[in-house]
Amino acid sequence: MSAGEEQKTGSLPWTIHCDGSAMPNPGRMGIGAVIVAPDGSRHTLSQATHTTGCNNEAELLALTLALQDLRERGAKTVRAYSDNSILVEQLRARGSDPVPPIVRLAALFDEARALLGSFDDVRLQWIPRHRNGEADALARAALGFGPKPPARRHRKRR
Repeated sequence: MSAGEEQKTGSLPWTIHCDGSAMPNPGRMGIGAVIVAPDGSRHTLSQATHTTGCNNEAELLALTLALQDLRERGAKTVRAYSDNSILVEQLRARGSDPVPPIVRLAALFDEARALLGSFDDVRLQWIPRHRNGEADALARAALGFGPKPPARRHRKRR
């Protein structure tokens, strides 16, 4: 991307959909992310880690890797989506908020907060799992698993 293109797209939002898997939980971790540039071009991240951890750690690593990628691309505005409510609540928490920290993951949360703070405009939002299927499939694929089957909907019995 040229300097002129970067200036044009710098203030337009980049979008991240991220997800992580741990199999079993805790176990091997896979991370996945879908990154969409302001021009609509898509980039995907899918990799297994060399460590074991829980699903919350995998989710956090997926977001962190995607944010690092956007820093390298010169992004200034980010819209990040995750289906992990703990991740979103922890990263939105401010010093006096009543959300208890996940002590074991404190350093990773600090790294993610620092990355989030390095952009001019960031919005982090929880989304339902069914709206994050591609990122989930990328995280599972990194571990050699196929996508999750669609959730079964239960009908009320009369």
